[in-house]
Amino acid sequence: PMPEQPLDYFLADKQGAELTHSLIAEASQTLRRNCNEYLATLGNEQIIFKLAELANLWRSPDYPLRQMALDADPEETGFPREVLAAGLDACFADWTQEKFFMLLTQEFGDPTRLQSFASQPNRTFSMVNGPQLIAHIAPGNLPVPVFQSISFGLLLRSAQFVKCASGKSLLPRLFGHSLHFVEPGMAAALEIAEWDGGNEPPESALFAEADCVTVNGSDKTVESIRQRLPLAKRLAGYGHRVSFGYVEKQANEVMGTQTVISHAADDVVAWNQHGCLSPHVIYVEENGSLNPARFAEMLAGELEARNETMPRGPSSTGEPAAISTARRFYKIRAANNAGAALWESEDSTDWTVVHEDERQFQTSPLNRFIFVKPIEHIDEVLHVLEPIRQSVSTVGLAASEARMRDLALPLARWGVPRICPLGQMQRPPLAWRHDGRPPLGELIRWADLETA
Repeated sequence: PMPEQPLDYFLADKQGAELTHSLIAEASQTLRRNCNEYLATLGNEQIIFKLAELANLWRSPDYPLRQMALDADPEETGFPREVLAAGLDACFADWTQEKFFMLLTQEFGDPTRLQSFASQPNRTFSMVNGPQLIAHIAPGNLPVPVFQSISFGLLLRSAQFVKCASGKSLLPRLFGHSLHFVEPGMAAALEIAEWDGGNEPPESALFAEADCVTVNGSDKTVESIRQRLPLAKRLAGYGHRVSFGYVEKQANEVMGTQTVISHAADDVVAWNQHGCLSPHVIYVEENGSLNPARFAEMLAGELEARNETMPRGPSSTGEPAAISTARRFYKIRAANNAGAALWESEDSTDWTVVHEDERQFQTSPLNRFIFVKPIEHIDEVLHVLEPIRQSVSTVGLAASEARMRDLALPLARWGVPRICPLGQMQRPPLAWRHDGRPPLGELIRWADLETA
């Protein structure tokens, strides 16, 4: 039976608790013991079955913990109901038993290496070991990285301590509560707490106890934690990245104009454009049957329609001011015929489309504010984006299947770690290599057995 309110399982559930150095150290040691007693004894099938069961619950419209998440104040979750529901559905749709096993095969060749030695072609045997305790420094803007981090830690049989920013623990807690209901023994190896970054007593205890620390956040956050970690500790840090879309000039003829526009809107609307995978700019090739200015105009119409069915909702402090400032700048440019045009939601900052001839990459204020820019060909994009080459995360392509490969090759050689169809930018597969790095391989250590 599901209680009417989430139970009091985690430190983050205890409002006003003093998070001392000794409390965090003791909690970490308890996690290790609990993990060794139960989680470490489970086979791959048992863990993956429970993860798939969790995903099915979270995709069910009448699941009480999902309803609590959707009913919560957007101030706590960061998103209005419709945006959050779509994001949860997209995340958990990928959590199938088949895809979890595919992830293990991708990472280790033979999934049984997580449990015992498995043979290799060179007559040696190898197995992999996860960290005893992983500390996750959760991002404050999106819940999906936290859910995935927890699932990866469970696959590796690691105890886990999730540190959330103050006031941002609701969704991780609800996910943790659901794990308690599905499999309390596995949940006993998980702790969730929240405090402001830089709080020395709990952080120094956590960093001392953890074998590995994962961080999703700003470059400044990642660097700050790197400097505080002892050399022997492993750090999997994912800092600030940006993404963009690219529409090949014949895409609308192959896919249909409305389909291309709809896919572009999917990426702008998903998670209200927050996170490293959302596009700031969509480049549209010139000399096609759909010119870039017309593309921008049609995208504006689509975003207006989407705002009816999936409202953006209120944005954080300071964000509306940034949008208004950017709008004023491009209105002046448009009024002076300076190669710019702007479409915007009436009486709100809910969505904005800017078309401009200036081809340099522009950082968007986000919250459904998108730039559309003309481009001649893929090589020109690589040239104009050279200053941010190291910061690109994902490129969403609208093109025929044959052209997708032609365009992807120079992008990959240039250094783009993820290339996907436009419309799927904020829906990476479970096994995607974040920043081009192995999702589980970053965390584990190999053990090799050499035979005579």
